[in-house]
Amino acid sequence: MAQTSGVEIDDFRALVAAADVEEGEPLPAIERALIQLGLACALPSLNRDASQIAIVEAFKLGASAQQVQEVISIVAGLGVHSLMLTASLVAGAAGMADTDDVFLTPEEQERWDIRVGDDPFWDRMDKELPGFLRSMLKLSPTQFDAFFDFCAVPWKTRTVSARTKELLAMASDAMPTHRFMPGFRLHLTNAIKLGTGRRSLKECLDLASEAPPHVGVA
Repeated sequence: MAQTSGVEIDDFRALVAAADVEEGEPLPAIERALIQLGLACALPSLNRDASQIAIVEAFKLGASAQQVQEVISIVAGLGVHSLMLTASLVAGAAGMADTDDVFLTPEEQERWDIRVGDDPFWDRMDKELPGFLRSMLKLSPTQFDAFFDFCAVPWKTRTVSARTKELLAMASDAMPTHRFMPGFRLHLTNAIKLGTGRRSLKECLDLASEAPPHVGVA
């Protein structure tokens, strides 16, 4: 089986170093704490003790229960990366036509228009993961709908700033046991558009590289 080259933390640092941004300010204490919380309870770590410590620290710094839950909802979404990685692979192995040109039935097109439409975020995702959304729609319309519903949850409650959510997504994508470059590039672009400086971006990568180890849950 063909193997792709690995992705290292230096690959993420190179993207941040090349970004056209000002140095900016360091991460505020509360934002740093929320990112650390997300990294502690994300699937690549799922560290109970570190999560407990991070939750207490977040509350100590003034985070609300709703904000803590919203952070956890964001990193719980890392599971959808399994779909992103495999949808086109499954479609190809099943002998489906090129997913960029495949015909959508009227029902599928209606789903596509409602869920994807002309949103530039999904257009950028399609460039990062060609064919993912169409493949998922063809393979399972139910999964297609569920994907959008689940991913939307932390963006509907809005108790945590969009910037913090993007920085947390960036950091989680750069974790040593995850390193999901397509998502990192998307969230890096969004974080920069929200005015994040290089210093905060670098701090996110430092937090990612120091994420708690996955020791199992008894």
